[in-house]
Amino acid sequence: MRMSQAAATTTDTPVLCESIEAGIATLTLNRAKARNSLSDALIAALHEAVNRLGTDPAARVIVLEAAGPAFCAGHDLKEMTAHREDADGGKAYFEDLVARCSAMMQAIVRCPTPVIAKVQGIATAAGCQLVASCDLALASHQAHFATPGVNIGLFCSTPMVALSRNVSRKQAMEMLLLGEMIDAQRAEEFGLINQAVPDGMLDEEVHAWARRIASKSSHTLAVGKAAFYDQLEKSLGDAYDYAGRVMAANMMARDAAEGISAFIEKRDPTWEDR
Repeated sequence: MRMSQAAATTTDTPVLCESIEAGIATLTLNRAKARNSLSDALIAALHEAVNRLGTDPAARVIVLEAAGPAFCAGHDLKEMTAHREDADGGKAYFEDLVARCSAMMQAIVRCPTPVIAKVQGIATAAGCQLVASCDLALASHQAHFATPGVNIGLFCSTPMVALSRNVSRKQAMEMLLLGEMIDAQRAEEFGLINQAVPDGMLDEEVHAWARRIASKSSHTLAVGKAAFYDQLEKSLGDAYDYAGRVMAANMMARDAAEGISAFIEKRDPTWEDR
């Protein structure tokens, strides 16, 4: 197992912990006392780790989890509020913060390695956005989700982007306008998560999914993940044209030739990830 501490606070407590074992990279949000809110340091650490792991052949799948009872309570409001003392009332800092956070969320989407959110507690505001930005999400029955900004006069506009690309418009607006918690079962019905898992079984289920993904060709997964998100933004005809080009190019890959031969010959494939 390879382990590291991805970043540290001023007290040298890591805000993000990292380990890799058997092709599964685990990133652990480590600000439990602050409900794993997204501080400047944590946003930077997540962005760097996702970009790096996306090019690390040892990481075939990434699991994003959190320490403590909460998954992520969104932005660090205390850190944000402190910047109201800036000469401009915090405007420049707020603009920079949302740009940096949005870039980190997009890095998860663009990362060639599949990312699974493992949600054990609340995921609110930008924490809900973080879940929605991951490729897959599994949650304990104890987990709850919300975009509650409307309750404090700050509409969840950036979380809305990821949320509205995961659930229907009516469901997204329900969460955004009411600002109320939904439980894991409702989140599964909405399509925000893939599966609500009985308490005590989350670790086992997430790692079962991760092991299955890690057994695939990483080249094939990278091709497919990029194509999935790219085609979503295109018209139907353009999406088919684009996907057809991707599939034809994919057919020329060594792993496609090996996988098809293995299927015909009724044997397990040997991936070279190319």
